[in-house]
Amino acid sequence: MKRIILFFIIHWAGLLNFCSAQWINDPAADSHIKRGIHFVYDLSFDSARAEFSSISKLYPDHPAGHFFLAMVEWWKIATDFDNKSFDNKFISLLEKVIEICDTRLDKDENDITGLFFKGGALGFEGRLYGMREDWLKAANCGREALPIVMKAYELEPNNYDVLLGIGIYNYYASVIPDIYPWVKPLMFFLPRGDKTKGLEQLRGASAHARYANIEATYFLMQVLHNFEKQFPEASKIAIELHSIYPNNVLFYKYVGRTYASMNQWANVIDTYINILQFSLEKKTGYDLYSERESYFFLGTAFLETAKYDTALTYFYKADDLCRKLDTKENSSTMVFTNLRIGMIYDLQNKRNLSIMQYEKVLDMKEHNDSHKLANQYIKLPYTR
Repeated sequence: MKRIILFFIIHWAGLLNFCSAQWINDPAADSHIKRGIHFVYDLSFDSARAEFSSISKLYPDHPAGHFFLAMVEWWKIATDFDNKSFDNKFISLLEKVIEICDTRLDKDENDITGLFFKGGALGFEGRLYGMREDWLKAANCGREALPIVMKAYELEPNNYDVLLGIGIYNYYASVIPDIYPWVKPLMFFLPRGDKTKGLEQLRGASAHARYANIEATYFLMQVLHNFEKQFPEASKIAIELHSIYPNNVLFYKYVGRTYASMNQWANVIDTYINILQFSLEKKTGYDLYSERESYFFLGTAFLETAKYDTALTYFYKADDLCRKLDTKENSSTMVFTNLRIGMIYDLQNKRNLSIMQYEKVLDMKEHNDSHKLANQYIKLPYTR
């Protein structure tokens, strides 16, 4: 409940990522920023930091350089979630951004640069606090950010870079209450969402934004895959992002996920064999979570192609990693790994073992009708 409520206040407000650098009227600075953005998305953090540091030195009183340096730390956090060693530096850089913005806003309350970067900084602080489950700090950041970003949008409604955050808000504020109706009363104090308009704004930002186009494209892909179920279009976007940023593990994972959603099992196997290898090699951004995801999808692909012993090998490894990674509660990966192990046992006519697996699932937290499926297969063995 807390995560969903805070989503509206926090998540969209921080998604101005790379939208406001055009307010430095300097072609050289523009080149540094564009190169830095490319390096960030390709997870080349040292190169990105060098580009953005040059901006903060040339324009110490402009928030852009400091904000982009914070984004380097953000992507470190995003690709290594359990590592909290980047948190303090990230927050410190954002506080510097807010300090610079406040100085500008004290001189002119309608300073568009100050508004955008302050709203973005507060939003990102809220996102981190939410990820770390510090809900009070997260909510405070979100409540402070919301009117700032709204004011900025009123001043620059036709800026394609600006449309990213507004598009995300419009879409999710419309969709989430339909999925979780009990959220509707809690959104009374927030602006109404518009799904169609949100999608249109995301597409516009993806196609035309000067700095936020990649971030907009990334979120458009997630919306198309996770909510709209437009898997072919989402897959096309994922493949394109991966081709431009081959080192970005998040983009590569979506290549595999979209293949799985389209039942393209040969492509799933090819993709996740590579992701697994990168994970085992500890390539930047590839960690135990990407290793576990690889085992799970490889197990699923071999299950779907009737190679049951191979599938079990991968599911066993996924289950082992779940027991290391799920420190608070059972993840959906653990639940469905165990459910699918039971399904394979049924297909192998190992009924006693399959029932044991389904009973394990019933003892775990429910995810996406997992208990319903487990009870169903206890009554009648799973068949293809």
